[in-house]
Amino acid sequence: MNVVVFLGPTMPAEDAATLLPAEYRPPASRGDVYAAARTNPWAIGIVDGYFHRVPSVLHKEILWAIAQGIQVYGAASMGALRAAELTRFGMIGIGSVFEEFRDGTLTDDDEVAVAHGPAEAGYLVGSEAMVNIRATLAEAFRAGIITPGLGDRLIGYSKDTFYPRRSWERLLEEAEAAGASPAELRLLAEWLPRGRVDRKRLDAVAMLRRIAADRVAQRRAPEVAFRFNSTTMWEELQTSIDQGGPGD
Repeated sequence: MNVVVFLGPTMPAEDAATLLPAEYRPPASRGDVYAAARTNPWAIGIVDGYFHRVPSVLHKEILWAIAQGIQVYGAASMGALRAAELTRFGMIGIGSVFEEFRDGTLTDDDEVAVAHGPAEAGYLVGSEAMVNIRATLAEAFRAGIITPGLGDRLIGYSKDTFYPRRSWERLLEEAEAAGASPAELRLLAEWLPRGRVDRKRLDAVAMLRRIAADRVAQRRAPEVAFRFNSTTMWEELQTSIDQGGPGD
């Protein structure tokens, strides 16, 4: 009952392995889920995935995996996006980020996007995810650290910033330059190290625990309620990966 999980900047694979023994692969790109499904795992979990400069994982390959009887879970980042889009076809979404995309509260892909380094650098994160900024500011308001007005302004500044450039340091600098209260910003800056909320990691942890529990209970997904239809583009993708060998 092996499991394949696509994971990168959201959390280290070493931490994930303490929650779920699995084969941890780099963030998913186009063709990776199909290649994983060809090894016939019990389940596939998608947390992180490439986009922007690298072709993203296709809906079609996730549907193909589901049609083979493989349970596919998604959470936190690219996994949450694809699960929200494919939940009615049997993909299992986990966590608050997935729920907000599914319900239409969130609609923009940049909400989960971050800049990060290569695998050799441990996928070192170079920016903050918008979903984390929203959750952290909400917690700061509940803790009495900021006013609603400042929270709204900071969310606006963050949303207007291209995702690779989003950081708390830059955000606080922009807010101060725009006339926000230096005392309130200083209080927020002092609180952040202990108060920051990492929604993406929390959701990834929830997904790993759910897969582990489902595997122990040997829970199976419902029968597929759709018919998988092949296309020329799909067959071309299959051929290119099949000729490269398993996992390529």
